[in-house]
Amino acid sequence: MKIAEIFYSVQGEGSLVGVPSVFIRTSGCNLRCSWCDTPYTSWHPEGEMMEVPAIMTVAQSFGARHAVVTGGEPMIAPGIRELTQALRAAGFHITIETAGTVLADVACDLMSISPKLANSTPEGPFAQQHERLRLQVDVLSQLTSRCSYQLKFVVRDPDDMSEINQLVQALGAGKEHVILMPEGIDRDTLRERGLWLAEICKQTGFRFSPRLHVDLYGNRRGV
Repeated sequence: MKIAEIFYSVQGEGSLVGVPSVFIRTSGCNLRCSWCDTPYTSWHPEGEMMEVPAIMTVAQSFGARHAVVTGGEPMIAPGIRELTQALRAAGFHITIETAGTVLADVACDLMSISPKLANSTPEGPFAQQHERLRLQVDVLSQLTSRCSYQLKFVVRDPDDMSEINQLVQALGAGKEHVILMPEGIDRDTLRERGLWLAEICKQTGFRFSPRLHVDLYGNRRGV
């Protein structure tokens, strides 16, 4: 499978924020988000082909007990089933970060689903494909029934809440599963959007998530 990077850091987003984790980032994605913060896995996929044993050797070298399989879109990666089974056999807690557009037979402890809102649709030749694929409610319903999950929405504007509320209602998801995170790749943008988004969380009861890795390290790879 094509791997963009493997690194050790703290989880920067969601319900496990702050937990030391090894990140296994697959390369390749079926979407083309306009604000994608890892274009080297989607718009211009980079990486090297690695077999599962080689991936595991690197992953286990850090001594972490939490593994985050991310992308790109890891659910389309050839070998994702074998990789997650190997992680499970090695005793890792497994988080899979996915847009929730594809089903795959995976071992998983936390399905971290980030449904892509209308704010993600790009202009240009990929717009039609992205818009057609970005929300698959049937897939989301199945993913949320398979294991523990969180719905992690990337919010750019308060108007995004209408789409978020509709989807949460359609999925029958409890507020404890819903996480709102400001869109942005620099501290100033995240702080500006985070201030009004925190107020929305107070009003709705949804959870707020920072992007801790951006706050700590900036917009850098491998952190």
